Formats: sequence, C-alpha cells, structure tokens
Amino acid sequence: MASLLSYVPLVNRLVAPKEATKRIHIAPVEVHSIETAAEKRPRTLKHLIRANHVNHSIIYHNLQFDNHLPHILCSAYWFGAQSHQLYHIYDIESKTLEPWKDSPSELTQDDWRDFLGDKEYQRAFVDFFEDALAIKYSYDWRKVIEEYLLGGKEPVVNGLIGGLGHPLIHLGYAYEFDNREIAMEAMGLAATQYNFLHKYLDDSSYTKKSAFSSTSPEKLLEKLASDDRFDGIFKEPGFDNIEPLFQNHESLVMEYWNAWELADPVKQFQESQEAAVSLLVATVAPGTHAYNFFICHVLTTSHAVRILLPFLPAKFHMSLVRQWWLLALTIYIAELRPKIDLDYVPRDLKGKGWKYVDHQVLNTDWSTDAHFVKAVRAIKEASRTWGDVHDKYLGAAVRFVDDFKGWVH
Repeated sequence: MASLLSYVPLVNRLVAPKEATKRIHIAPVEVHSIETAAEKRPRTLKHLIRANHVNHSIIYHNLQFDNHLPHILCSAYWFGAQSHQLYHIYDIESKTLEPWKDSPSELTQDDWRDFLGDKEYQRAFVDFFEDALAIKYSYDWRKVIEEYLLGGKEPVVNGLIGGLGHPLIHLGYAYEFDNREIAMEAMGLAATQYNFLHKYLDDSSYTKKSAFSSTSPEKLLEKLASDDRFDGIFKEPGFDNIEPLFQNHESLVMEYWNAWELADPVKQFQESQEAAVSLLVATVAPGTHAYNFFICHVLTTSHAVRILLPFLPAKFHMSLVRQWWLLALTIYIAELRPKIDLDYVPRDLKGKGWKYVDHQVLNTDWSTDAHFVKAVRAIKEASRTWGDVHDKYLGAAVRFVDDFKGWVH
C-alpha cells in the first residue's frame, strides 16, 4: 500500500516547508477583455473563439492532435492582426479540425476524477465543467478553476504538462484574454491529457537532493548534453521516446530534475525563459533551418507559466516552474539532446527591430502556422518581462523569423 505521504501534494511540501510559500513576483501581463469590447477587432476575436468552441473538438486526428486555434488567434491579435487576418487564420486552421463527438457517458461530481486521462471523454469533461460554470458559479470561470484544477489532495494543476503541455498553454490564454470558452477548453485538456507525470509533483518522495546542482538551467542542459549515460538510449528523436524514458531511465531524469536549485526564484525563472529561447533558436545550425516542433513546446509552455504565475496562488508557483522544468528535460532528452550554441544566433541585426519582427509574423507564408506565431510571441513577451539590454531576445526573434522554413519533428 502506498504511504499516506504519497497523497500529500508536493505543492505544499517541496524540499522544506518554506518552499511552498515562495512566490515568484512578476508583474501580470495586460489582460485583453474582449467579452464586452465594442471595437471590431476584439469582437471578431471573441466570435471566432466562440465559433471554434462550439464547432470543433479540443483533441482530434484519432485523439492525437490538439486544437491550437485559440492560441494562434490570440497571438495574432496580440501582434495587431486586423479582423480580416483573424478570419483568414480561422479559415485555414479550422480546415484540419474535427467536430465534437459524444463521449461514452456523462460525468458527475462523484466520478469525474475516475476518468482523468481518458480522451474519449473530452466532450463529457467540457460539458461537466460548463455545467459547473453555469449552475454552481454563475459563469465565474475562475471559480471552476479553483475547485477542479487547484483543489483536492492531488490537484489536477500538477498534471498540466501532459500532452506536451497543451493544457498549460491553453490555460495561459484563458487568463490573458479573460475568456471562459478557452478556460473550459483548458480544463477539458487538463482532464483528458492528465498522465503519469503528475506523480512527480504529487509524491514528495521524488524530490530529493541530487548528486550535483546548479541554479542555471542552461548549465544543467549543457551538462545533460554531454552526459554519456544517455548516449544511444534512443535511435530516433520523437514523442514516442517519452514513456520509455521514464520506464527505463527514471532515476537519471530525476537526477537532473532535482539538480535545479531555485535559490532566487525570480532570477531562476528568468534564466529558465532564456534557456527556453536558446533551446529553440540556438540548437539550429546555420543553413539547416531545423527548428524542432517538440522543442518549440518548451518555449511556449514557459510563456504560459510566465502568464499564469501572477494569477495563481503562491503555493503553486514553485511546483508550476518545476513542472515546466520536468517537461523541458523530457523533451530535450527525447529529441536526443541537440547542442546549444549561442554563436548560431547572429549578433548583427542589420537594423532590424521588433517592428520588423511583428511584420514578419503577420505577413509571411507562416502567419497561419500556430507554433511559429506562438514562438515569436513567447520570445517578445520574455523581452518585455525581463528587458533586453543586449538584444538577446530580439536577436533570437530576428534569426527565427528570417530563417524559419517549417518544422522538423
């Protein structure tokens, strides 16, 4: 029988009791309240988000792909996309999406947790959370989040990195755009993509002192890149490596997960965002254009954490950041630990600034690619959050928009 301690959420007892109360103090981003806005642009965004919510499932293609339409619509809007551009994005992106399908049964207050992780119940989960939204909480979606995501002995928030972190990303957009449709979709994703990764946050026995440590995630990634214990464990990179990684090499992953010291949580979070940008842009050798689709999720989930920290209670801050770090390590190893070389990013920007970057995002062949737009959005928001004295973020963004020619998997 599992120890009773295994049911005490890690968010309340990380390494020492004081860890649970560490707050990562960063200013909230601007919230775009599109629900009551009278102008055409926000009204367009609101209607398109609602149309997607009504018409398209949150998971599709044999329950393997995630619906990214709210992500790209909100990101393009943030970059200044006009109504006609938003409609164009909707038309292109929705072509691959699928209509909702009925779930095998409905869910109730007594049994909803029994179906966590079952994608066949995506419609039932969204219906269940929307019923609570209307009946219990008078359409205050934050109350639904509070009960069903943050509540309980093993809060579902500790599983947001399931499904490559898409529940985490979706939740960030819900808060930033104060949108109940996106919030209920985020809850549906959190419920259906809940997987084994949550146990590392929920069970405190996985948190223990590592044989080595660093406050720098980038230094830990460098050490990981040269760690020959990982050599040859996978023949090809890919998502399918994730479960075997934990089945066969869990202790090695835990070693690196526990090695990150959050002595100064704000500074370490800043460094984690820098590392996320480097992972996407500084792993691509000049001339290869080999931007990695899965590594992109390390950056876009980091951006989601940045959005969420000011909105979520302090007791979840450390676990949220450590959850992201677990995902970052997992993806990096699954993608065969590509070398990070900051010299890959040119320092001469030839006079190009953020205005140039913004134009490229909305006016190139990739303007309807959700991950392209989201990646640039994440880099720019990091620049705004931390400052960019040496144009590191701008340099990464310019290199990315100029060099990108599609994703490699």
